[in-house]
Amino acid sequence: MILLHSLGRRTSLRGIDAVFIENGKDAFLPYFVKSSRIKSEKEIYLALEDVTSREAALRMIQKEVWMEEKDFKKLASGSAPITLLGYHLINKEEDIGEIVEIIEQPHQVLCKILSGGKEILIPLHDQTLQKIAHKNRKVFVSLPHGLLEMYTGG
Repeated sequence: MILLHSLGRRTSLRGIDAVFIENGKDAFLPYFVKSSRIKSEKEIYLALEDVTSREAALRMIQKEVWMEEKDFKKLASGSAPITLLGYHLINKEEDIGEIVEIIEQPHQVLCKILSGGKEILIPLHDQTLQKIAHKNRKVFVSLPHGLLEMYTGG
């Protein structure tokens, strides 16, 4: 099968023993990597143990694939947007919350934050991003007036 990734550089997943594939909401099953090789900048040919038929592979279409944090840190490019997972988003000195998901789009990156039980999507692009403090794991932004209030009702 072909795996589309956002690691920010070409990789074959060399040294990765297993990946975890979504099997329902917040549930992931481990699959051992039989073999892998680079297809392109963002794609990998991936063969998994126990996935031996076309039908088994088709059940995995559009599923999220995860790896252990140590493997992710080893493989991801330091400049890949996905490395911002776990950082805190700061708007005008206010900590909005922790980035729990990165959604890459052609002209911007969206950071998903959970605040007060609500999902908030914050765009990162030239006009909103001020700086990234990797040492403190913080992303500083200047958001347009009213954007947060759309989500919080305040």
